[in-house]
Amino acid sequence: MTLSVLDPITRPPIPYFDRAAIEDGALQGQALELLYLPDQVELFFAQVQGSARIRLPDGRLKRLTYAGRNGHPYTTIARVIRDEGHMALEDINLGSLKSWLRSHPDDAKRIMRLNRSYIFFSLSEDLAENEGPIGAASIPLTAGRSMAIDRLQWCYGLPFFIRAQLPDQKGKLSEFSRIMVAQDTGSAILGAARADLFMGSGDEAGHLAGLIRHPGDFVVLIPKA
Repeated sequence: MTLSVLDPITRPPIPYFDRAAIEDGALQGQALELLYLPDQVELFFAQVQGSARIRLPDGRLKRLTYAGRNGHPYTTIARVIRDEGHMALEDINLGSLKSWLRSHPDDAKRIMRLNRSYIFFSLSEDLAENEGPIGAASIPLTAGRSMAIDRLQWCYGLPFFIRAQLPDQKGKLSEFSRIMVAQDTGSAILGAARADLFMGSGDEAGHLAGLIRHPGDFVVLIPKA
């Protein structure tokens, strides 16, 4: 696959086929497929997350790990859905967003294609089922302790103190206050005080992560010279 290998910290990648072109078959015939998923919405959000665990019909678990992206900018589809008047911002979370997309397949295809960014995966065969996905720092993420940061602003391995009022599974806010470590990044994480917290794997963790879009205190702990 002809993907850019340029360091995104020093030089931007050369844009490759965008999402619409790839979905329309731009890469067909190159034997690049790893797995087939029956749900286009789940595939889209696996790419948003940058990793996934896939349970095959025979019970085997496959792990998809980030392997690269096409170099096009990331577009937040929740903002598009809000701006077009389909849902109010306060009603949007991961569960409601997936439900709306599945209920409106024509609009869903159009809106998801507005996010021209496309993520490529590799299969990880050496991860235990209870291990987290491999982050951009090349180590498994730890639920409740790993976080993603803007790589243009911070280095991997830095500890951060995060304090915020975050929701539980039922949406009730409670105090979240702990040290977390920068071990991942993402194209949508931009700015010195923006982070995504890794809440774990599975449906419950996914539901919880989908509820979180809250402000909080963001303090980086830097060793003295």
